[in-house]
Amino acid sequence: MRPSAAGIVLVVVGILFLLRNFGFDLHIGRLLTTWWPLILIVVGISMLFRDRSPRG
Repeated sequence: MRPSAAGIVLVVVGILFLLRNFGFDLHIGRLLTTWWPLILIVVGISMLFRDRSPRG
């Protein structure tokens, strides 16, 4: 079973917010504006390698 790209994105964003709550000075807005293309790439790759065979 493979994790979905949306699940990975949610976990990463949650970790960033949690680290900020623990006092790490993270500029989440700057991180997202820098790395948002990576999110698109991950989603695209996951769509390419998704199992397309019918289940049944």
